[in-house]
Amino acid sequence: MSSVSRPTVHPVEAPPYTDGPQNALIRVRMKDVQGMPGTRGSLFLRLTQFVFGLVSICVMGTTSDFRSVTAFCYLVSAVSVQILWSLSLAVVDIYALLVRRSLRKQIIFRLFTIGDGIISTLTFAAACASAGITVLIDNDLDKCSVNHCVRFQTATAMAYISCFAMMPSFLLNFWTLASQ
Repeated sequence: MSSVSRPTVHPVEAPPYTDGPQNALIRVRMKDVQGMPGTRGSLFLRLTQFVFGLVSICVMGTTSDFRSVTAFCYLVSAVSVQILWSLSLAVVDIYALLVRRSLRKQIIFRLFTIGDGIISTLTFAAACASAGITVLIDNDLDKCSVNHCVRFQTATAMAYISCFAMMPSFLLNFWTLASQ
């Protein structure tokens, strides 16, 4: 019997009553970690993802010959999906902040985590493919004078920054989901 562990019971104090006429209980809320859905940090990350993705699309769209390279078309497609995802989650964050609603349900964390994971992987893969093509054009073929190398490199860099702005969102949501 001595080798069996016994649970320890920790007393919990009842929440204090308010001075209001109905003696309503004060709700104790878990501290929000900035970057979790429904926080200002999450809204900042989503807007950062959106802005850098939009800049990447706009820079790539100003070139006339990006359609001739499959990796650049893939970059435009992946970043377009990432922009729509970031914008829709930014709207959800704005709504949650305006109505002071908590987005702590497990299904929400699961949806945000899976979506962030898939879309950040797609964006990262597209940025890597585009970076490979820009290195090929610039260093290996020496055809930068004929092509829009600076624009391609700028669009690729913006896609990387957008992807790296998505990583904290993914990691915080994954951590929260795993700790529940």
